[in-house]
Amino acid sequence: MHEYVLQTNLLSKKFKGQTALDKVNLSIRKGSIYGFIGQNGAGKSTLIRIVTGLAFPTEGTIELFGASEDQALIQARKRIGSMIESPALFPHMTASENLEANRILRGIPGKDSVPRMLEQVGLQNAGRKKAKNFSLGMKQRLGLAIALLGDPEFLILDEPTNGLDPMGVVEMRQLLKRLNQELGITILISSHILSELHLMASHYGIIHRGQLLEQLTAKQLDEQCQHYVLIEVDNPDKAAAVIQNELGTTDFEVMQDGAIKLYGRLERPGKVSSALFSAGLEIEKFMPMGEDLESYFTKRIGGHAHV
Repeated sequence: MHEYVLQTNLLSKKFKGQTALDKVNLSIRKGSIYGFIGQNGAGKSTLIRIVTGLAFPTEGTIELFGASEDQALIQARKRIGSMIESPALFPHMTASENLEANRILRGIPGKDSVPRMLEQVGLQNAGRKKAKNFSLGMKQRLGLAIALLGDPEFLILDEPTNGLDPMGVVEMRQLLKRLNQELGITILISSHILSELHLMASHYGIIHRGQLLEQLTAKQLDEQCQHYVLIEVDNPDKAAAVIQNELGTTDFEVMQDGAIKLYGRLERPGKVSSALFSAGLEIEKFMPMGEDLESYFTKRIGGHAHV
């Protein structure tokens, strides 16, 4: 069994002289949920389109389930399900009819897969309602059901929570985690809702201006996200002096609003609060904090993020 479902080697794509992908070496392990992060125009959709066969690289190669030759890639792509941007639906058909039409078009045997997929995504009670009358959340679920036709081993989703309300986002997250954990489906998710990715991804890839900056596991991300104690007192200047002179550390910063971020001494926060209290300071807030995925991503690309 091949360890990776997808690997790219020096993958590049140019459009009219503009570089969309620049020598990207990406690896997605079997059984993972891979969060693909980048600003609009960073190259996420271009890479996804190449992997699914909707576009071709200018240079470099891709390997799916260990296959890299053209004919072998065609066969390997049959093991992929994808939902890219908004799902393409037949508006005057019901959910069942949409699935049946896609099943026939793709040559997938077995009519029994239609009710099974509807149940998988929670649309088994959609009845005779036509797709044009579906809510956005129902359309996303139907698009996912279509992607799951043929029981894919690798699921590629471009903005699967786009436009969903908060409850819809939670339901989609739970559904994807269940598909991964119970059915063993490897999932690549491109999303701008980084807080959601942080709740389900096991691995991450950060792409910026066509270049893959970094790949890391969820554990590595947690280790690299800087943790600190947020301190608010009645006299920030005096507190800074206490931290530096009494505790012997300069690993902190005083923010413009007077709040202090203390990065050192995290293993003994009680000693910090005791020193501040003994100095006669009134402690208004003393709270352990940590960076989230969005903060890490913004720092990694060196600026403000518009994902």
